[in-house]
Amino acid sequence: MFLRQAVSLLSRVRFPSRTLANLRQSTISSSIPLSCNTEFHYECGSRFSTWRKYRGDLALWIILSGQAESVSVEEFGIRNDSGEASVTGLRRIEDGSVISNEHTSKWRIFTDNGRDLFLKGKLDEAERFFVSALQEAKEGFGERDPHVASSCNNLAELYRVRKVFEKAEPLYLEAINILEESYNPEDIRVGAAFHNLGQFYLVQRKLEQARKCYERALKIKGRVLGHGHPDYANTMYHLGTVLNLQGKEKDAEALIQDSIRILEEGGLGESLTCIRRMRYLCQILLNSNRLPEAENLQRKILHVLELSKGWDSLDTVIAAEGLALTLQSVGNLREAQDLLERCLDVRKTILGEDHIQVAANMLHLARVEMFSSNRLRKFDISKANAELDKAKLLLDNSIRIARLVLDSPKENISNLQNGVEARHTEKDGHAALLILLQSLDELGLLEITKHELQELKEPDATPIEAEHALRQCISIFKEPGIRRSVLNSAEVKAEYLSCLKHLVSLLSGTTSKEVHQSRPTLQELKDEIRLLEAELTPNRKRRN
Repeated sequence: MFLRQAVSLLSRVRFPSRTLANLRQSTISSSIPLSCNTEFHYECGSRFSTWRKYRGDLALWIILSGQAESVSVEEFGIRNDSGEASVTGLRRIEDGSVISNEHTSKWRIFTDNGRDLFLKGKLDEAERFFVSALQEAKEGFGERDPHVASSCNNLAELYRVRKVFEKAEPLYLEAINILEESYNPEDIRVGAAFHNLGQFYLVQRKLEQARKCYERALKIKGRVLGHGHPDYANTMYHLGTVLNLQGKEKDAEALIQDSIRILEEGGLGESLTCIRRMRYLCQILLNSNRLPEAENLQRKILHVLELSKGWDSLDTVIAAEGLALTLQSVGNLREAQDLLERCLDVRKTILGEDHIQVAANMLHLARVEMFSSNRLRKFDISKANAELDKAKLLLDNSIRIARLVLDSPKENISNLQNGVEARHTEKDGHAALLILLQSLDELGLLEITKHELQELKEPDATPIEAEHALRQCISIFKEPGIRRSVLNSAEVKAEYLSCLKHLVSLLSGTTSKEVHQSRPTLQELKDEIRLLEAELTPNRKRRN
């Protein structure tokens, strides 16, 4: 009722017409006009590309937009079908003409208000406006009018964000049917709608349906926009992500490479969109163990970010760290160490000395020092020990910071005011527990190595410091204050399992008879390993 009362006043207002170009700041690279009678500009990275001119029977343009560019397979995931994407799903409706009747004005007001509320995260209120917009479109324009298709799509996008998938799918399909009837099956507006439907299926991991939708959208966009258009490349990239998830790495790689090439040839090689695609391609290369190719691509990403953002940016630091880890894998320890040390300095400056990302950086750097020590032990034992001492100092600090982060949520949990802060706290706690377990695991291995280098007269004696570090993993994992949601993470359990295996290996290879009643026995540790392995196996199968 309150919607009708509001509109009864607003419908009498004459809205000034505006050109589409005035709204270009509000659009995104995945936005696609259904119909327009003027030139439309959209933003992609830091530059603008231009749509061709389309003329429709109506003085109307409507934007259908799908997922934001970053479709990450970790994030899922997927880096990201999360809140960040949800704020880009809906765009302003402009007809460039004078309001002609009550239904037209109401439809426009409901749509605009729904979009504004959606962008503010007020989804319940936005839903009421979009439902009303759909009703007004049917009453004012007819059941099979493109305005109805637009309203169906907008409401479907909202349901997708809310994960009410059973309500969203019929609306997406209805929008496509109306557009095919109103224009033709090969119209660009139909291609836009199929891209959105593909994104809807991808979010749910319905990969075969997503593939078919993207292939249909790609065919239409290629014919209408051309094979060098950025939006053609956008659908090409999304299709590549689907094929990669289906295990068709070669086909996925070819599509993603072509989508990157199109952006580069269009002057968008330095855009964040292009960088995200290169990162995704790099992950495919790393997963297939093609380290030299991954290294070259990572160097390219780092070079672009150095020029565009400089070293005072966390994006540049993350790119440098990724390259350093690859360099470590290929044995280029000196350059890896230099990069990680620089990353550490920048992170401390930007984030502070005790940030969890600083702890992660220290852990990576400690591993490089340990690899370096392993090389030196063949030539110079004293230098090998010196490298281990550096690594131990880094691990001690990493452990200290991780403990600090883990303890702070328990102290501040009563002060949390909203769900966003609570999610951030839980995310930090998850990262801190992972880093703490990994650091203690590495510390145990470091102490074993130091024990070997000392060449003690009792070779069968247990390295006490190593055992102590690995047993700390058990104590921390079973600490009552650790959140159950964090402990149930497959990543956390996998790290804990690694600690248990190293401890069992250590105890099995020694003659130590020291047993504390409060500590698990060797057999109890083996039993726990079997339980964890059985628990994690279904997760691995699902990921594969």
